Amino acid sequence: MSTKVSVFIATSLDGFIARKNGDIDWLNDANATVPEGEDCGYQAFMASVDVLIMGRKTYEQVLSFGAWPYGQTQVIVLSRNPIKFPDHLPTCITHSAETPPMLYNRLAKEGAQHLYIDGGVTIQRFLAAGLIDELTITVIPILLGEGISLFGPLAKELQLTHLSSHTYDFGFVQLKYAIP
Repeated sequence: MSTKVSVFIATSLDGFIARKNGDIDWLNDANATVPEGEDCGYQAFMASVDVLIMGRKTYEQVLSFGAWPYGQTQVIVLSRNPIKFPDHLPTCITHSAETPPMLYNRLAKEGAQHLYIDGGVTIQRFLAAGLIDELTITVIPILLGEGISLFGPLAKELQLTHLSSHTYDFGFVQLKYAIP
């Protein structure tokens, strides 16, 4: 069985994951409208994940949230430069400077079954390498006009296969696609 690689992320209606300066205040405001106990499938998704791979900017954003939100899930932070992790973080967090194909191959050989890719540039690099199997994108009803694009420029178009759509009463729309 091959290792599955997934993205689970939110974007503005115009496709941005953050403001130009990296701020996600708009997402925090939107999350405040979500009813208590609703997580749009995130906990079930995380329960299926062996390894979370994120870029350094995403890691730094997560650090600003306060408590580490991923428990003991193995997290690999991609960066060309070494990272000194604070002592209060779990020891399951490591650093890698490997390319997406190198990292994927290593983790697959180690037995990982499901990788979660997070962070704009990291997602773009895994997409460019042809390593993403599934995208779950929750669209937030806001137009930012500019910001950090989820996908950025692509070397070639990617055909997607629609798997599901879910509309939430509070305005979010979750789209799930496979990349054949």
